[in-house]
Amino acid sequence: MNVLVTGATGYIGSRLVPELLARGHRVRCLARDPRKLAGRGWEGTEIAAGDVLRPETLPSALAGIDAAYYLVHSMQGGGADFAGKDREAGRAFADAAAAAGVKRIVYLGGLGSGPELSEHLRSRQETGDALREGPVPVTELRAAIIVGAGSASFEIIRDLARKLPFMVCPRWVRSRCEPIAVRDVLGYLVGALEEPRTSGAVFEIGGGEVLTYADLMRICGEEMGRRVRIVTVPLLTPRLSAYWLNLVTAVPMSIAFPLVEGLRNDVVCRETSIRALLPRDLVPFREAVRLALRPEEGPSVVSRWTGASTAAAAEPWAETSPLLSDRREVETALSPEALFDRVRRIGGANGWYFADVLWALRGALDRLVGGVGMRRGRRDPVDLRVGDAVDFWRVERFEEGRRLRLRAEMKLPGQARLTFEVEPRERGSLLRQTAEFHPDGLAGRAYWYALLPVHELIFRGMAERIARP
Repeated sequence: MNVLVTGATGYIGSRLVPELLARGHRVRCLARDPRKLAGRGWEGTEIAAGDVLRPETLPSALAGIDAAYYLVHSMQGGGADFAGKDREAGRAFADAAAAAGVKRIVYLGGLGSGPELSEHLRSRQETGDALREGPVPVTELRAAIIVGAGSASFEIIRDLARKLPFMVCPRWVRSRCEPIAVRDVLGYLVGALEEPRTSGAVFEIGGGEVLTYADLMRICGEEMGRRVRIVTVPLLTPRLSAYWLNLVTAVPMSIAFPLVEGLRNDVVCRETSIRALLPRDLVPFREAVRLALRPEEGPSVVSRWTGASTAAAAEPWAETSPLLSDRREVETALSPEALFDRVRRIGGANGWYFADVLWALRGALDRLVGGVGMRRGRRDPVDLRVGDAVDFWRVERFEEGRRLRLRAEMKLPGQARLTFEVEPRERGSLLRQTAEFHPDGLAGRAYWYALLPVHELIFRGMAERIARP
């Protein structure tokens, strides 16, 4: 079939595209920034620039498409009204799909039921309702926690089990859930496309085991060789729990709070009809944890929740506002190749080459005000592609051997970039390092000038260390 995948840069979309190609489907990917899909190695894949919140960009992306996957979620982009944006986008996509003659829409939503659903889970189901307002048949798959390397929900469980051998937890740790391995989610997504009997229906998908969240943390701890002790208390509200997760795990407040709110709901499959239509050997939770932990022994993760940009990175770069900058140029005997290899390894476990304690302090301050902080790390210690998160930065531009540009996603009174350029010289190479800041009013200017002494120390030291032979 001719298949469109929205959200192709996201956690599930990045893994779904290769599965579809392997099955012989012709795939077109929709992305707000097509550069994010460069270098993925998806031969034969078309890339369409577009945004589900800009209906005028959808007709060309949907032209000639037989079926479309809807994998867009506004929550990770930040902003208060993510639910409203998701409903608006769902309606726009349903209308555009109908006008283009699309025959099927496959949507991945959230598991849960009852009047007490959290805003996050209710939004996932309302998005499915918005897609069904159009005439195109919608197959909706509802899942709870997806267990896989790079999943936000799994990383919360893993980080808690790894860092806290003793936990005082709210009552939601006794809530029941039915986790599912990411490979089973992908199997159902591909299978639903190829099985006509799934058209127009809602299915609940899970791994077949009903566990409490406390069970998830204990099992994850056991697989890492750690014993986790949990004591429950009635006093911790969802917001306090989210602040705690924001400080302890890699997941920032903007994602932690909606997820924690959903933990008060039991998310268990009430019907399992999809298992008869698409039979498969489901991966047990413990085995799914082992598979998810395995990539940590190697260098790379296929996709990660950090692939979704925050609201800060989605804002247009303020070309017309005042620009403050700090530029450093250092000549070195290193070859351009060796110098750029150092540049591309910046951040994550490798650090920032100079004053890592100060970088960590800035990240901690960002966390305290609900920002992403420094603990997101990197998807891969060496490989970089546009859209990757690097601590509290995001790769905005990447030219192999020549240029790396990072866009700040920490909480700032303005917008910031950090650019590294490598140029060949007769006896080595030149490193040009430029920090740019567009201040937001007087507060932005005060922030920049107050930190001038710190910038002088950090930026000079970092450039010199990177270029040191």
